[in-house]
Amino acid sequence: MQNKVQKKFQKKFRSTALLLTVTALSVLLLACGNEASTSETTSTNQGTELTNQANKNTDTDQQTTADEGDVGQTRQFKDWTGHTVTVPATPQRVIYHGEVTGDLVALGVNPVGILRQEGMVFDKQVADAEDVGFPFSVEKAVGLNPDLIIFSNSDEAQYDQISKIAPTVTFDSFATLEERMRTLGDLLNKKQEAEDWITANKTATEEMWKKLREQGLKEGETASVFTMYPGNRLFVMAGAGLPQLLYGKDGMKPTPEIQKLLNEEMGFAEISTEKMTEIAGDRIFILEPVTEDAKQSSKELMDSPVWKNLPAVKAGKVYHFDIVKASGDAMSREWLLKELPEQIIQ
Repeated sequence: MQNKVQKKFQKKFRSTALLLTVTALSVLLLACGNEASTSETTSTNQGTELTNQANKNTDTDQQTTADEGDVGQTRQFKDWTGHTVTVPATPQRVIYHGEVTGDLVALGVNPVGILRQEGMVFDKQVADAEDVGFPFSVEKAVGLNPDLIIFSNSDEAQYDQISKIAPTVTFDSFATLEERMRTLGDLLNKKQEAEDWITANKTATEEMWKKLREQGLKEGETASVFTMYPGNRLFVMAGAGLPQLLYGKDGMKPTPEIQKLLNEEMGFAEISTEKMTEIAGDRIFILEPVTEDAKQSSKELMDSPVWKNLPAVKAGKVYHFDIVKASGDAMSREWLLKELPEQIIQ
């Protein structure tokens, strides 16, 4: 019964649900409510170089393609929840309200309005964007004069209100990274940029895992990702951000208990400390929390006998990641492709 409730929660409240997976867990904590040397990371940096090149555009060019003739034209777009919306062929002033703002940034699009979260790897690129708040602030959005709003939520009541401001499309931030990039590439007239990013990311990911295999990572090794939530609550993460990378092609394997969560399309589950002995993998990844009480709970966990007796802990195979940076968006994925080997290869 509890699993059904969690799944319903995740699917109905997209903006708040992802807060309890990877990136947005830290958003919820904050708002109360996913570089190595040049010689070693050439292939890994392909995606970053692509993003950096895209971000060299002027503000006028950031949300256009080479075909400037599309500016001012419109077309029909069918969104995630079935609305058919008349949208600009090449949007110029985009508000993105959701958890994967870095997807847009990776395509060279810096929104004029966002759901802000400090500490992301792309903070500088969105420094000038207005925080439209959580929940969505209609008043702030109106002042930005958007020509397109991308809303990562399936709430029809909110959609009806927001869509009065500007053409509004819903967007599935729980889709796979490739699916999201292709959808946004289509919507933002950035199809080629999306395909280029996907190709570069695939190459960089394959090279990263190859490098880790050469450095001793064995086939079939299991991994688990944990984080602490305020109130001394322990979560195992399964379906977004860092776990998506770990359990992807050529990567590590989820333990059986985590695989059950993945099979049930659950992004996370709250567990007891004792349950860690059943869930912990050959390697453990800790997402460092944001709030002070959660940090204290993490310290207490790592001082506990259960933690100290885990095989991965005894073997020194525990890795710590900033929960905000280890998110599920495209820019954070580029960062993770560099950070993961740096931590594992000591």
